[in-house]
Amino acid sequence: MKQLILTAAVAFLASFASAQNFPFGKPTSTEYELTKYSKDTSANAVVLREFGTAYISNSDVNVVFEYHVRIKIFNSKGFKHGTIEIPLRKNDANTFETIRDIKGVTFYPDENNLLRSANLESSQIFKESKAGKYHDLVKFAMPSLKDGCIIEYSYVIESPFRHNFRNWDFQSEIPKIYTEYFAKIPAIYNYNIALRGAEKLSKNTAVLEKECFNPGGGFKADCSVMTWAMENVPAFYEEEYMTAASNFRSAMHFELSDYTDYYGGKHAVTKEWKDVDLDLKKEDAFGIQLKKKDFFESKVAPLTAGLSSELEKAKAIYNFIRGWYKWDNYSGKYSHTGLKKAFENRTGNAGDINLSMVAAMNAGGLNAEPVILSTRSNGIVNNLFPVLTEFDYVICKVNIGENFYLLDGTDPLLPFGLLPLRCINDKGRVMSFNKPSYWIDLKASQKETRTITLDLEMDESGKMKGRMNVFSAGYAAYGKRKEIKSFNSVDEFVESLDEKLPKIKILKSEVRNLDSLENILGESYEIEINATEKDHSYLNPFFMNRIAENPFKLAERTYPIDFGAPEEVRVNMQVRFPEKFEVVSKPQQTALSLPNSGGRVLANVSQEGNVIVLSYNMQLNKPTYSASEYPYLKELYNKIIQLQQTDIILKKKI
Repeated sequence: MKQLILTAAVAFLASFASAQNFPFGKPTSTEYELTKYSKDTSANAVVLREFGTAYISNSDVNVVFEYHVRIKIFNSKGFKHGTIEIPLRKNDANTFETIRDIKGVTFYPDENNLLRSANLESSQIFKESKAGKYHDLVKFAMPSLKDGCIIEYSYVIESPFRHNFRNWDFQSEIPKIYTEYFAKIPAIYNYNIALRGAEKLSKNTAVLEKECFNPGGGFKADCSVMTWAMENVPAFYEEEYMTAASNFRSAMHFELSDYTDYYGGKHAVTKEWKDVDLDLKKEDAFGIQLKKKDFFESKVAPLTAGLSSELEKAKAIYNFIRGWYKWDNYSGKYSHTGLKKAFENRTGNAGDINLSMVAAMNAGGLNAEPVILSTRSNGIVNNLFPVLTEFDYVICKVNIGENFYLLDGTDPLLPFGLLPLRCINDKGRVMSFNKPSYWIDLKASQKETRTITLDLEMDESGKMKGRMNVFSAGYAAYGKRKEIKSFNSVDEFVESLDEKLPKIKILKSEVRNLDSLENILGESYEIEINATEKDHSYLNPFFMNRIAENPFKLAERTYPIDFGAPEEVRVNMQVRFPEKFEVVSKPQQTALSLPNSGGRVLANVSQEGNVIVLSYNMQLNKPTYSASEYPYLKELYNKIIQLQQTDIILKKKI
């Protein structure tokens, strides 16, 4: 992730600068006549101009954010950009953002191709107060949308949350011809400002405005006045195998570092880790809860009685915690209800469950520590300075000898030492209260491994019968167990599988180690394949887990490809067929490797007398690939799809 750290303390070039907004409701003839965006002709809409300004109000010291945008919509596929949702932040202390001065207008061609306009009415604006725990939503739909229309709207948000000022997204899911952000920050507030993403600024200015901040009482302060802009910004297209888009979308982010009060006292907001360590140790919903290990001693003692090794004890405690609680599907690095109450209720958020795991491990005489992290959907945390609000999850790290294991008790199907993929996101911070906290890499402890074997025999009519075995390990086993458990029974799962496999009938089935989470999950099926047409028989060896579509479609990808874990798939097949048949088509031999030993796909189909033998091996050796490796991965998947689309065809001899 490209990230440029700036600061609000800037070198001043002039004494004053004013915001360069554009007039509302006055589109140009050039904008009206635009029929497509030349730099991205596939775009269904384009931002013509976008302007934002943010400053801290003199009257109530709120952050005031003024937003104005004009968008050209080329066709009906772009109509979705006429439905606007504006999130308003709030917190548990009944502090919240407000919005005002919403206005909008649509310019559209009538049946005679004359320009008409329709204003957004107040009755078309709605507020959803329970959109989320920490945000409300204001929604409106622009009126009279037609192919070739221009929509324009603006609003003002007032926010009491000065810690984050107001972030600005230069990049969105549609391209932008011009986007500009103007920020005026009093000198008493010092923000760390981070420019993220791959796009470059076309404007970057900073000037000084004398005594612009005057909240009353005779206090005055100068202001840093900064302007950033980008031109011809490409759309940011989200694709599979990526972490949060906010990690890579070009944007300006703000985090309050420190501020000076009206009496000259300086207050640090962005602290050092030693300060965060102390705060978390004293935090009632974190460190204080971990001191309650005595509560777990009576629960843990029967579990570990008679167990000699620390690893056995850790597994026993892990299995108990994992099976005791039901996760409420909320993240969280803090205990929401307190560990005692969460235990009694047998439910809780991730903080309740995994802090209980830490306390229980310590109660059992083991060395366990909490690890705070940011989940994949939440974004990557800043490693340069601690921003506690960026962390949204906590797991347990148990240290045994020279080894350690990362544990999450929120999912009853997770084996010991396997984290859910949502937690595999760069680094976590180990909050070791007996020594300074430290970073730890969050890596998958196992691969996603799947092996399929087929042993089939064709009869004189062209039908095939035989046995199929599927072996799943690591994340593949976890995913398959979740799939099977989503049905009321194994039989229902098998029935569903039978329905999904055309021309294949499952005669018998057996699933092994479904509840033995640390063992390989095995599936055995007796199958019958009836894929005949006149004198031909067809068989696709990849009817299980076939890749039908390439997940990589972009001409260029500017952010990493993150699978979360390495992957390996093997298919081994042999088919015995009668003398009266001959092989007339089969998949081609394939050998393709990624650079730097990143992976490969190998396939070989041979015929030994009346036996067809197929061997297939696909390996992705790295959990994460750089953007520069994207073309090679894309081509690898093209080859896999081409290979897996090819049937083995046998024909009766004349």
